[in-house]
Amino acid sequence: MKKRVRRFSSLTDDFYNGGEGYSLPEDYKWVRTDWVSRALSAVIYGVALMVAVVYCRLFLHVRIKGAEKLKAAKGTGCFVYGNHTQPVGDVFIPALACFPKRIYTVVSPANMTLPVIGKILPYLGALPLPDSLSGMRQFTSAVEHRLEQNKCVVIYPEAHVWDYCTFIRPFTDAPFKYPVKFGKPVFCMTATYQKRRLGSRPLATVYIDGPFEADADRSERQRAVQLRDAVCDCMTERSRLSNCRYIEYIDCSGQDEN
Repeated sequence: MKKRVRRFSSLTDDFYNGGEGYSLPEDYKWVRTDWVSRALSAVIYGVALMVAVVYCRLFLHVRIKGAEKLKAAKGTGCFVYGNHTQPVGDVFIPALACFPKRIYTVVSPANMTLPVIGKILPYLGALPLPDSLSGMRQFTSAVEHRLEQNKCVVIYPEAHVWDYCTFIRPFTDAPFKYPVKFGKPVFCMTATYQKRRLGSRPLATVYIDGPFEADADRSERQRAVQLRDAVCDCMTERSRLSNCRYIEYIDCSGQDEN
């Protein structure tokens, strides 16, 4: 298998740093209720689902296991946390895994600067993170709105894409305050990579696990930490099912490499 090497000095390195420093406009709308936007969203999301089937099956060789576990969230909104290993595939994979429930994905505002696709991301369900207090209130309100619609909110807590990375990078409990705040079920989605008999790209096996629960008698912060730990432990265990490294990540910080 052809292997590439990528060097990093920190587990928070960003290999796709286009749009760095971009801030959302003050009048950005996280929820668009006019009929034109709603119609465009329905059409674009439908087309994206068809593209997802072709791209994920034929190009990324994706297999999804455990999607039936999401039935536990039938009739309610939920959160799905995943490891961030595909710059394009991570747009499509959760849409397939969560189907027929529609997804809304928390993204960096830098994604809104991407040529062409940046313009259609809002119609695909992107929820860009704001950098202002008023924006955060609107963002949180948008998350609550989608949950009330029984949709799925997808979060990549590692924040940055590391293509074909086969280990789980550390993440904070901050993204887990939302399921605690809104009392919604939590699942995780772990992409793993296996050798194929033919072809250079590995097989991508995506595992769905959950729902994870936190002790109701703990504080909100403690519950967020408990959910983070449960998701991180599960994803770490699943990541060990990878048996190949399409891209080798080498630690150049002076510490041991992965």
